[in-house]
Amino acid sequence: MQVVNFLLPVVIRVFPSPEIRIYLQQKLSFMNYLLLTLFLLPFAPAAGQSAAPDSLPALKQLKEVRVQASKPLLQQQAYGTVVNVQSSVLTKGSSVLEVLERAPGVNIDRRTNGIALNGKSGVMVMLNGKLLRMSADQLMVYLQGMTAADVEKIELLNTPPAKYDASGNAGMINIVIKKNRNQGNFSLTGGYGYGEKAAASLNFGRTIRNTGLYGSYSFSHDRAYYDWFARATDDMKLLGGPSSSDFLSVIKPVGNTHNIILGADVNLTPRLIIGGSINGNISRMADHTVNHGEYLVNKTTAYNMDADIRVNNNWDNLGASVYAEKKIREGEQLNIDLDYLYYKNNRPSSAVSSFVDSAGHTPGTNDTLFAPVQRTFSVSSMRIGVFKMDYSRQLSPKIKIEAGIKGTYTKNNSNSRIESFLDGAWVSSTAATNNIIMKEAIGAAYGSLETQLHPALRLVAGLRYEYSQTQMDDPQNKQQITKRTLGKFFPGIFLTWKKQEAEWQLSYTKRISRPAYNDLASFVVYSGPTSVETGNPMLKPTITNNVKLGYNYHGYSFSLLYSKDDAPVARYQLTPNPAGEVIWVSPQNLLFQHNLSLQALVPWKVNDWWNMSFGFTGGWRQFKLDFTATPVQKDYFGFNTNFSTAFTLPARFNLEISGWYNSTTYDGSKKADPFGALNAGLKKELNNNGGSLQLTVTDILRTVRISSYFGTLAEEAFNLKSKVTFQAESGKAQIIKLTWAKTFGNQQQRRQRSGADEESNRVRK
Repeated sequence: MQVVNFLLPVVIRVFPSPEIRIYLQQKLSFMNYLLLTLFLLPFAPAAGQSAAPDSLPALKQLKEVRVQASKPLLQQQAYGTVVNVQSSVLTKGSSVLEVLERAPGVNIDRRTNGIALNGKSGVMVMLNGKLLRMSADQLMVYLQGMTAADVEKIELLNTPPAKYDASGNAGMINIVIKKNRNQGNFSLTGGYGYGEKAAASLNFGRTIRNTGLYGSYSFSHDRAYYDWFARATDDMKLLGGPSSSDFLSVIKPVGNTHNIILGADVNLTPRLIIGGSINGNISRMADHTVNHGEYLVNKTTAYNMDADIRVNNNWDNLGASVYAEKKIREGEQLNIDLDYLYYKNNRPSSAVSSFVDSAGHTPGTNDTLFAPVQRTFSVSSMRIGVFKMDYSRQLSPKIKIEAGIKGTYTKNNSNSRIESFLDGAWVSSTAATNNIIMKEAIGAAYGSLETQLHPALRLVAGLRYEYSQTQMDDPQNKQQITKRTLGKFFPGIFLTWKKQEAEWQLSYTKRISRPAYNDLASFVVYSGPTSVETGNPMLKPTITNNVKLGYNYHGYSFSLLYSKDDAPVARYQLTPNPAGEVIWVSPQNLLFQHNLSLQALVPWKVNDWWNMSFGFTGGWRQFKLDFTATPVQKDYFGFNTNFSTAFTLPARFNLEISGWYNSTTYDGSKKADPFGALNAGLKKELNNNGGSLQLTVTDILRTVRISSYFGTLAEEAFNLKSKVTFQAESGKAQIIKLTWAKTFGNQQQRRQRSGADEESNRVRK
């Protein structure tokens, strides 16, 4: 009745007769009454005018009517888990990367800039269905610079259907940005950890007749910190024999990131929509690294190593998309998309170092490796073109078909070299020079059938075929490095049995993870006098088979997932270079990996003001590798768990406490100890449409310290055995942020599409 009373002034304005008003209230249902009132709104009095004749009694006007519907933080669907980001109090003060870190089954490795899902690292990351094709380090910077306040939800798709690219053996993560029409929001964030933090974002949409305009802009500034300490033994001829060492590296990065999206869509006719968008990213990251190492060779000779390294990582990304959406007839539709993507990375670095004994002598005779002044030039660019066409038709109330084709062409230029300053001149060896041109073409076609076999049983069956040709050339030496073709079918079958509130799901999917472009390129990056970071042109793609059985009931979700990976890729592995002088840090193929995982999502509403949720992903894992001195196979139990508890407090306050924990894991031959974090957020809704204030604290207990080991699982290059302890910024100082956010305008939905919707995240550092 409060809503009816609120609408009465409009009806009074149009129908001044009391008898008519009483008749309408008695004879019409509330919904019809509401619709009639909304229809009559144009005839309502203007602001400042009286709504009722003077003879009528005065009506009380409500100050504010708020209609809110909250979604659960986590929801289970046929293809994976949905994280409703705005349902978390911690959202406003967080980056998208920090939200992912708290998501069930997601493991963020800040040491290697890696993202794993359900214990597997082959994850593709999408933004509004469009995969982010950038390097692993830039992807981390991009997600850290993106404010979560602009995100509607994150989809964790561990078994995507056939209409998606087959790329991603671990699945896909789709970040969905808010898509409001005639509405906008903006936020300002300030904070401090080891260094200052700042962020700002603006998201807007506007409809003008049959044209929709939308856009967003965000800026992020982050002065951060991390360090790692290594204690190791090895036997390198370069140093003159068996040695032991202690090594400390302190890194202080400063990053500034700008993201912008502008787009429009036009309803040319009731059945035809065309649209387009451009998006850009500018990222500038300056790393200052200070290293100190102490070495004891042959138990007699002591060396000290000191280095000052400065790296500028400059990324410029630009994308343009156009699309057309044609509704042929009711239940039949055709979509056409065309995209162009451009990425450029310029990463120069310089190093001033010394590696000497007490008499000032360097070990070995290689003056280039131990030159006191080094510099690196690294420039890479990528151009990608994508064409995509999809057709769907509802053949009957129980049968729907979909089909489509897609073509992708990529050209990547990579040029890098390490130079040493010797005898008054800069010199570079051929082993420290890289010049690669890579071309790749991928063609794909798919078809799928969705049918209701029984009132409770639904089947979705799809088949995708992909053919790829990859070629890498060295124009400087006029030689072909590699050329390979691959054509495969990727089926996807999904069965869903739903009876009242209970739902069973059974699925089988086959997927592929092609090596990242920069993992294939033989680039060289100076990391120290005894190691060089590089790529591996011999990497093979990973083929994965997944079988999943799931059960959902009243928000509770349980599933059993088995996956078999052939030739999975592990990054940052250790092998000797062909000359046997230094360690190559590069990606390598494992022989296989098997996972049998239990996934559970358990919400718990304690009462009206207290909600909790628990997530668990874990089980048996097995892998085998042979790139170490001796092959090794390992079986172990690994898991990831998280929780969130939210309290609705008086005076429009909300409190949320969340935490996550990762068990012991293996990444190739490297072992990592367990670690986790506890976070908290407090939110205050301001009166008089003043927006909201939110205070967040990340890693309250300062527990993000990760110890990893080489040499415990297998014999490494040069018989290296090491323990490396990595300390993130929050492990040194809790990160505290304060955010003010405000929404303006009306709430309607717009659509945003792109033809590069399923492009793969294959550019890595």
